[in-house]
Amino acid sequence: MAGNRAVIYKGAGQVEVETTDYPTFELKDGPGVNPANVGRKLPHGAILKTVATNICGSDQHMVRGRTTAPEGLALGHEITGEVVETGRDVEYIKVGDLVSVPFNISCGRCRNCKARKTEICLNVNPDRPGSAYGYVDMGGWVGGQAEYVMVPYADWNLLKFPDRDQAMAKIKDLAMLSDIFPTGFHGAYSAGVGPGSTVYIAGAGPVGLAAATASFLLGAAVVIVADLQEERLAQARSFGCETIDVSKGNPKDQIEQILGVPEVDAAVDAVGFEARGHGEEAQVERPATVLNTAMDVTMAGGAVGIPGLYVTGDPGAVDDAAKEGSLSIRLGLGWSKSLAFTTGQCPVMKYHRQLMMAILHDRTQIAKNVNATVIPLDQAPQGYTEFDKGAARKYILDPHGMIS
Repeated sequence: MAGNRAVIYKGAGQVEVETTDYPTFELKDGPGVNPANVGRKLPHGAILKTVATNICGSDQHMVRGRTTAPEGLALGHEITGEVVETGRDVEYIKVGDLVSVPFNISCGRCRNCKARKTEICLNVNPDRPGSAYGYVDMGGWVGGQAEYVMVPYADWNLLKFPDRDQAMAKIKDLAMLSDIFPTGFHGAYSAGVGPGSTVYIAGAGPVGLAAATASFLLGAAVVIVADLQEERLAQARSFGCETIDVSKGNPKDQIEQILGVPEVDAAVDAVGFEARGHGEEAQVERPATVLNTAMDVTMAGGAVGIPGLYVTGDPGAVDDAAKEGSLSIRLGLGWSKSLAFTTGQCPVMKYHRQLMMAILHDRTQIAKNVNATVIPLDQAPQGYTEFDKGAARKYILDPHGMIS
């Protein structure tokens, strides 16, 4: 039997690449595995040889020690791979297929899955609706920053690329389909971005840049991206975005300088719970700042998409309330402006095939826009360190040297 190596969370600020078990069609006990999931048989699953697996900002929250993730957790929920084995109940996915894996794990059978709400599947996580690979409180499904990974409900979850050679030629772009491109698109789409829209996006990390890319794909006239990191803002400008350095003051004033009015049609929070303040407080953690600013700058009757991560347990939070996910949100402001809000994980499957087609037919350049950078699996710890320092890159791990 083949071996396996994976990126393992070792404690706050530390990850290591270690030898691990080769996946099987049974969910075994281990760090983070929900006891009710231990021993779960998976004849509907497939084992993938990982072609590409990305480092995500959500992973970084865990690695910083800002969640209740247990040490020993195998990380990684952004997976693209080649099918090397299928369970006895798999009918349509075949060995040799090149596939994208939605980061949401879903069964395809429950009422939420049937309503296209695959981000809150009822059957894969005993603790709460919704699940993901290699992530805290998500049921304990083993992460995919590894040489091999098991995917349950393969016929339902996996998106097969129609042509292998075409897919490998665009593999860096297609690697973004597992999470950040659909997530950014979901943020923009749920904020109501359409032809001629003006859009404010908080955060120039990969999800923010994906939301900006999606906004242009949806027809936006002006996309304004805000951040503290000049390198990331330069990356946003490289494909036509206007930018705001929030350390220089209130985004509302800078929006007025760009648009002539201090508001936009739609806003996207691509930062999440580790938000910092603006102006003189730019280096101080203020977890409600981004949401409150988004409400402030969005026109009455507009909408705010919130793909940025918010958690129910943050041991490193600035106060006791924030440790439980309770933030000082100006809900009254949002209510008075009749704003709409969309929160939660992106239902990747809702957008998966359409965004694949946009990539394959040259309607978008998501890898270029997020500065996708391929590194070997062994360099994962270095990638995490550089990403944590604000590198304007989206790191793709290449466990088998199939990309570079």
